[in-house]
Amino acid sequence: MNALIVLANPEPHSFNGRLNSVAVETLKSLGYRTEVCDLYAEEFDPVEGPRHFPSRARVDRFNAMAEQQFAATHSAVSPDVRAMVDKLDWAQLLILQFPMWWYSVPAILKGWLDRVLVYGSVYTTEMRYDKGRFAGRRAMLSVTCGGPQDSYAEDGRNGDVHLFAWPTNYTLAYIGYTVLQPFAAFGVMAPPTPAHVAKLSAHLEACEERYRQHLRTLDSRAALQFNKWGDWDPTGRLKPDVKIHNAFSRANAAPQPL
Repeated sequence: MNALIVLANPEPHSFNGRLNSVAVETLKSLGYRTEVCDLYAEEFDPVEGPRHFPSRARVDRFNAMAEQQFAATHSAVSPDVRAMVDKLDWAQLLILQFPMWWYSVPAILKGWLDRVLVYGSVYTTEMRYDKGRFAGRRAMLSVTCGGPQDSYAEDGRNGDVHLFAWPTNYTLAYIGYTVLQPFAAFGVMAPPTPAHVAKLSAHLEACEERYRQHLRTLDSRAALQFNKWGDWDPTGRLKPDVKIHNAFSRANAAPQPL
């Protein structure tokens, strides 16, 4: 089995870096061939734009989807993106390792998704969801949060962490992955006082051990549920009597006033 970890943190000695090392060590012990894609260390360019497309579908107006499709059709995808797609094809397990910044992924990881998930190659209008390119492969988020776990509960001051993770999880499901339950490490920041530093050190070690156990039990963990291609009618609405699996659907909650 092959595992690819995409790391999105600018500091190699951050706790994300430590969790990355834990994953590499644990997965290798489980028999995985493991590769790490460190987006900052590799200086990945996350900004999609005309400069990545020397051969253009249209030179008068830039449309990212149209240019990605043109590049895919003409075997002209930029080398850095082509190398990333090759790594995704190689891996049976994908882990995205990142800190939650402003209730979302870091910009470099969002840009990685923008550029690497090439329209016309990684997905098309007919090749998505359960019919996606990566159907049969697994993916998982591993995210760190500075605040305590209770503050990311449904009634916490930071809001429900599952809602913040849902768009990225859904992106992975959209291109075919079976998306596993994410791992989250909370409370990874503390005031720099001696008492707090000692307490934080013990807490982070406990988080690392919890992550090891999470990875060791991947095969027994239920996957997240997402709707399949056949669940939608021709207009893109859910067919009658089909349960919706969408964290942002108003079918799952009472409408809020605008």
